[in-house]
Order: sequence, then structure tokens, then C-alpha cells
Amino acid sequence: MTKCTTFSYRGFKFDMILIMCPQPSDSFIGKAIHTLASSFVLTIFMGCGGPLVGVTVVDERTALENQVLGTYQELNQEVMLVASVRYIDPKGKLKQSAELPPGKKEVARALQRISFNKDDLNRFKALGVVGENTKGGVTLLSPDKVPVEEKPFLDNLLKEENEDRLVVMNRVVETNETLTPQDLPKVHTMFAALNRDKAMKGEWIQLDNEQWVQKKGTQ
Repeated sequence: MTKCTTFSYRGFKFDMILIMCPQPSDSFIGKAIHTLASSFVLTIFMGCGGPLVGVTVVDERTALENQVLGTYQELNQEVMLVASVRYIDPKGKLKQSAELPPGKKEVARALQRISFNKDDLNRFKALGVVGENTKGGVTLLSPDKVPVEEKPFLDNLLKEENEDRLVVMNRVVETNETLTPQDLPKVHTMFAALNRDKAMKGEWIQLDNEQWVQKKGTQ
């Protein structure tokens, strides 16, 4: 859907066509596509029906998001593909086609464990015990709500989840030639924003101002 509007900037009037896109899916691919498609197309002319001079405007955060999301998706696909390749040796035994390099092996294990721990983590989120923080990790918020017998399990779960997420975020920076270690805090912030977006209604999330709130249906 498109909408035409007029705005002023430094004494000049501009007509602008906004291209409105549907809400993205929760997948990284969906968010990446939505981010690209939702860029503003500024059209400078005397009226909305006049000649078009298209200028695509993408701010710094959007550019970084596109880089990180693209790198994450490539990394995920590459690691899963390589990890899944097997062959049958002359003795009829199933073998790994090639040993994964240390970096890929580490991130493959991290992604696998994140997937394995997902249901347990979601259970504690639904109970209001754990929330998504601003660093791309998870934080224990209400230890008093955790049964004594489950505390060791939860402590280990959070330790594993935060370690694995850090491995993934570090690997995204390492494998993207346009990013440097100095960009890591921005990557953490971006992952945190994505995790907030994916949070379910009623779950605890930490906003950029460090305030903890429960996720609303429209937030």
C-alpha cells in the first residue's frame, strides 16, 4: 500500500510516497526482507503525479541490521549444511565428510544447544522468571519464583544460553568483513532488539533505557 504526503525541510517542500509493508515474520529472513522493503522512497517533484526522482534512504542502523542479519543467516545455513554432510566409508560406516574448522565447530555447537534449550528457556520466560536484556542475552529476574530443586538447572541453562548467544554474535562479527570488534556492542544491541520483537505477550523485556517491562501485544 502506498501513501502520498508532503513535508517541509529547510524551506523546501517535498512530496513523499511511503511504501507500507506488512508486518515481518519472526524469522531472521522475514525481518531482513521487511527491513529492506520498508525503506523510505523519497520522491522529489511538484506533485504526486509528476516526474519521479527516487532516492532510497537507509539509515546507519538499518544498514547494520541488513549486514548482521545477512551474515547470521549465511552462517546458520553454512554451519548446518556442513555439519549435516555425511558419507559411507568402504566399511559401510557413516562418516563426517570433513572436520569442521574450530570456529565453525564452536558456533555449530552453540546453535545446536540454543535449539535444544529453547523449550526450557521459554518455560521460564512464561513464568516471568527470565527476561531478554539489552545485551542480546537473558537475565534472571525473579529467583524467588524458582523452586529450590530447579535452581541449579536454571543457573546452568542461563549460563549455557548466554555463552552460546555470545559465540554466535562474535562469529557474526568475525565472518563479516565490513564489521570490526568495535561493532560488537552494536551487534549485541541489534540482537537484543530482535529478541524483544520475538518475545511473547507478557514476557519480560528490557528496553533501551534499561527499564524492565512486560511485553504488550502491540509492543
